[in-house]
Amino acid sequence: MPRPSDTKQRIQEAARELFARKGVQRTSLQEIADRLGITKPALYYHFSSREDLVRSIVQPIIDEEEAFLAAQEALDEVEPRALLEGYFDFHYRNRQGIVLMLSELTTLADLGLIDLVMQWRARFGRLLHGPEPTLEQATRAAIAFGGVQDCTIQFADVPEAELRRAAVDGACAALGIEV
Repeated sequence: MPRPSDTKQRIQEAARELFARKGVQRTSLQEIADRLGITKPALYYHFSSREDLVRSIVQPIIDEEEAFLAAQEALDEVEPRALLEGYFDFHYRNRQGIVLMLSELTTLADLGLIDLVMQWRARFGRLLHGPEPTLEQATRAAIAFGGVQDCTIQFADVPEAELRRAAVDGACAALGIEV
């Protein structure tokens, strides 16, 4: 008999796969239970709702990005290229979960995550340009960080090191930083 934590992980893995294929709203908890050969009450033992299950999948990603951002904010001086490289690495490593998040914007809005992502983007911009960036600086930062994130998803077939260099170089160009 699997341990409860194993069952919880199996539920999350099955949910990720079904959510990616069918979408969160079109995947029932019964389908997830059926896929694993468990009862729906057994699934409810681990997750009280679909929202709870979705949050359990995205929360580790949120926690990791928050930790990365907080660590950057704690530095005496931020090196822009290193910041962008770390941002790329985070998004590349978590691209499957991020695709799930981007494909389910309504669900994410219900979880309050869209506002959180917007706050993160503003914080990253302030790391590069100080507490009150100009509109030009803020838009360049939005383009740079959004572009890096998009590249990790759009160019999934490109080798990681090659994509990292190209994406970070492009972000530096958008920011007006020498590469």
